[in-house]
Amino acid sequence: MLDSTKLLAKYQTHKEDTGSTAVQIILLTDRVNDLSEHLKSHKKDFDSRRGLLKMVGHRRALLNYIRQRDQKQYEVLIADLGLRK
Repeated sequence: MLDSTKLLAKYQTHKEDTGSTAVQIILLTDRVNDLSEHLKSHKKDFDSRRGLLKMVGHRRALLNYIRQRDQKQYEVLIADLGLRK
């Protein structure tokens, strides 16, 4: 599983950084994983499923932004999070 506190410390520019793109992706990934676990036991929770899909779309947009700006950081971030390309 993903240890988000170590990843946050690695990618944060300062102690309270929650706005940089990489940190947003890490936080979204953590929320997506939690919501995915919730949906495994609550299969008919369609409102949460919609929220999950919106979060995944937002994360994809942020990942595309990083890929355009810095290909190396994108590849490292994908590897750290264990995401598919």
